[in-house]
Amino acid sequence: MKSYLPFVFALGTALCWGLYGPTLGKARLADASLSPFKPYVGIGVAYLVIAIMGGLIGMWYKGDSFEPMGAGGLWGLAAGTLGALGALSLTLCMFSGGARMPHAVMPVVFGGAVTITALYSVFSSGGKLQASPSLWLGIVGMLASVVVITMNTPHAAPSSGTPQHNQRESAESEH
Repeated sequence: MKSYLPFVFALGTALCWGLYGPTLGKARLADASLSPFKPYVGIGVAYLVIAIMGGLIGMWYKGDSFEPMGAGGLWGLAAGTLGALGALSLTLCMFSGGARMPHAVMPVVFGGAVTITALYSVFSSGGKLQASPSLWLGIVGMLASVVVITMNTPHAAPSSGTPQHNQRESAESEH
């Protein structure tokens, strides 16, 4: 069972991140007057609490010491910065029109992330790693998949108003 744990956690990540964009889209549709930064602050609070608590519990479980300025801590800070910048970029994407089409945005985000990871591995190796033709075929296939998935994902039409707006209309129609 232990050999399957990485895949279980990877599927958990895919589930959470796959629902991240549509949930962020709902933040925009819930209140059209929202600044994109209000949900982003909520994202930051969630990241902060979960990352710190999860990290401390994991460190305790493994018997680690806390040395934030070690190499691992600095690389973690770099990774966290990239994650936060990615979350900010996705927030701005959703609030500049992407909220109405998370079915199109999220395949681009995740298909692009997989491609960038693969290309980074090849190009950062200093010529030690050679990309097989299958990698390039996979990248082309991924791009085609993004198009096919995006064009064929069923989605509901945008609501005619925000929940608050609809409640106000209901209250006004009762009078």
